[in-house]
Amino acid sequence: MQHVPNLLSLSRIASTLLIFILVLINQHWAFFVATVFFVLASITDLLDGYLARRYHLVSSLGVFLDLTADKVFVSSILIALVQIGLVPAWIVVIIVAREFLVTGLRSMAAAQGTVIAAGRWGKQKTFITLLAIGGILLAHGLGDPRLALFPTPVLTLSPVAWSPSSLLHLLADIALVLATFWTIMSGVEYVLRALPLLQGKKDHLSA
Repeated sequence: MQHVPNLLSLSRIASTLLIFILVLINQHWAFFVATVFFVLASITDLLDGYLARRYHLVSSLGVFLDLTADKVFVSSILIALVQIGLVPAWIVVIIVAREFLVTGLRSMAAAQGTVIAAGRWGKQKTFITLLAIGGILLAHGLGDPRLALFPTPVLTLSPVAWSPSSLLHLLADIALVLATFWTIMSGVEYVLRALPLLQGKKDHLSA
């Protein structure tokens, strides 16, 4: 039981490679299979956290693997979606830059023996981002969406275009915009929490 959370994190990293390849194949069947693995990997993330809290299985290695798996999972899939033109690069730059910022602040805090606790914006950001990615994958697994915000807005009032896959893709693009906003706000939240450290103070920052 002690190593189960670590194995779940490793499985999430392994599934990232598979989903990345499936997205680059850029076929309906590949997107659908990618959606299945994406959902399963997302569930392992929730299960990982539950087991760690429920059975007090928190370890330095476990924390490292969990954080690494989350960042690699989301960033890699978004980069694959940029490669095939479904997601604009500027969104991924914002999301990845935020991860570098948070990692840097956490490292600085850890070096001084303090903790910057995860904030509300960050937790919500993760959920919205996963929802958006899952929606994009499933939409392209179901068909050829004719509605989109990216790479260029494609909006029409024609009833023919409003298929389930098109509507899902449009909603997923909107969710991705919201996730980007939440990403920015969570970055600001971390900076505000880290201000005592940035100002040379050594107050404990955990909440």
